[in-house]
Amino acid sequence: MVSRSKIKELMNESACSHSKDKKAGEGCDMPKPGMAAGGCAFDGAQISLFPYADAVHLVHGPQTCLGASWETRETLSSYKGHNHTVMGFTTGITTNDVIFGGDKRLDASLNYIVKHYAPEAVFVYSTCVTAMVGDDIDMTCKLSSQKYDIPIVPVPAPGFVGGKNLGSRLAGEAVLEHLIGTKEPEFTTPYDINLIGDYNVTGDLWQYLPLFEKIGIRVLSSLSGDGRVGSIRSAHRAKLNVIVCAKSLITLCRKMQETYGIPWVSVSFYGKRDTSFAIMEIVNALGDEALIEKAKEVISRYEAELEEKLLPYKKMFAGKKAVLNTGGNKAWSIASGLQDLGIEVVATSIRKSTADDIEKAKEYLGEDGILMKAPASEQAKIIDERGADILLAGGRSLYTAIKKKISFIDVNQEKKVSYGGYEGLLNLAEDLRCAFLNPVFKNVSTPAPWEAA
Repeated sequence: MVSRSKIKELMNESACSHSKDKKAGEGCDMPKPGMAAGGCAFDGAQISLFPYADAVHLVHGPQTCLGASWETRETLSSYKGHNHTVMGFTTGITTNDVIFGGDKRLDASLNYIVKHYAPEAVFVYSTCVTAMVGDDIDMTCKLSSQKYDIPIVPVPAPGFVGGKNLGSRLAGEAVLEHLIGTKEPEFTTPYDINLIGDYNVTGDLWQYLPLFEKIGIRVLSSLSGDGRVGSIRSAHRAKLNVIVCAKSLITLCRKMQETYGIPWVSVSFYGKRDTSFAIMEIVNALGDEALIEKAKEVISRYEAELEEKLLPYKKMFAGKKAVLNTGGNKAWSIASGLQDLGIEVVATSIRKSTADDIEKAKEYLGEDGILMKAPASEQAKIIDERGADILLAGGRSLYTAIKKKISFIDVNQEKKVSYGGYEGLLNLAEDLRCAFLNPVFKNVSTPAPWEAA
């Protein structure tokens, strides 16, 4: 079971950019009972680790807990072996297990998984029920790991301890304690990096990996988009950690710097400006002059090609205004991509954003930009007041766009194409073009016959 001291430590992260503004004892996101709407800690932990396709993800709890995060995101994988994430695994505890303890059922489940599936590792997630009855998953996992000689990683992130952000941090703690540093890589290079916090949703990771290859940067491991258990075990030999957008795993990066001396940078690969900036941040941090010059050459070539392809889109988008209602770092990263296409972002949601994300959103939107704290109740009014032409949000906001007779794009994890990197910006431009030309939105914006009369 995760301790109160561990939660307090994770919620008072010294590496957060706004820590200096916090009073003693204040946390970033202290959990409140009943406030797990939008995702609990268990949800966040699974989201962070689920892209490891060569591992089995075992939910130690009732069968109903299994569906919380299983296959809810398009976290694509290039793994050629048996992809264990296409199946859901649960101990399926019953009333008897609640009364007498579920440790034996967990042990039997691990035995069955190792025998029939032979995974590279097993992640065992505690849930609210098994945490409250006091099942000792740490000891069961330790004994099973010794017995089967594979990593069996306990992830003590029951839903009641807090929200998704805390769950991601607890997942990072589990990986740091049980996997990182337990295996040496076959070889290393001076340009090895770890990618942290990109889950390869709709293949975002694959948009900028070719850029790294052309420059000469090698991704040693990823936590966790398209990740492998073997590579994350050797992540301690990287020369740089790169946090991609999200700050939920910032504690992991700080501790890896303290333990292994690996520096870290935080970047985004949404939009032309941010992609180019991210590449330069990485090569400057690696500190090799030849690498820096090669990066400048690659950036120059790709930006020129991109600008030529974007010309017809920018002509179409001239004068268009957008309202953005999405979560976390996307409050500013998608705004950056929209601005690269010539679209004015008049408002963005900061409801799930960190203090650092909010500052970046202010910077990108400028003095006239609106930062929505309660987007569900604010966005309709802002669309009317600012004359927005399109709403970019999650699927639940589609009805707001229809009522306000404007275009709509789903940009949350349910989206079907990648918006990462230079090519991703072209995908975003094409989706915007289709949305503006979609006859559905044109029809709903046309006055009804009795209104026209």
